[in-house]
Amino acid sequence: MTALYTEHHDVLLSFVRRYVRSPEQAEDMVQETLLRAWRSIDRIDPSQVTIRSYLFTIARNVLTDSWRAEQRRPEPLYDDEALAAVPSADDVEAALEGHVITAALERLSGEHRDVIQALYFEGLTVAESASRLTIPEGTVKSRAYYAVRNLRAAFEEMGVLR
Repeated sequence: MTALYTEHHDVLLSFVRRYVRSPEQAEDMVQETLLRAWRSIDRIDPSQVTIRSYLFTIARNVLTDSWRAEQRRPEPLYDDEALAAVPSADDVEAALEGHVITAALERLSGEHRDVIQALYFEGLTVAESASRLTIPEGTVKSRAYYAVRNLRAAFEEMGVLR
């Protein structure tokens, strides 16, 4: 087998590379050719056939098998616009969370919703929220406490929390 490889590898490789795109794929096909020849080495009669022509026949069969296999597999699409339009798992999850949070916020009173908006979504401090909403800081804290409590109850009703 070593002599077979040494003597015919380069010739087989140049033959296969004419029909195959990548050098790695060509190497794989030559290896498959030599493996098939090794499996049937006892059936080769050197007086009847030359070894090189026998190897070329096997290589042609390996190429044909590869082409047929490629025809059975669908060609992958590389459409960047289509791939960008498909939402990722994170986008879907974030959209669902946003929907659930919006539904829960709608269950709050307008005063509680304003405090939650200012504190949690806009990131304002208690003093900044009080100034913007024109209410005392203690009222902001109290409304935030009850708003969070009501949100927790709304999430439990929706089946999000247990």
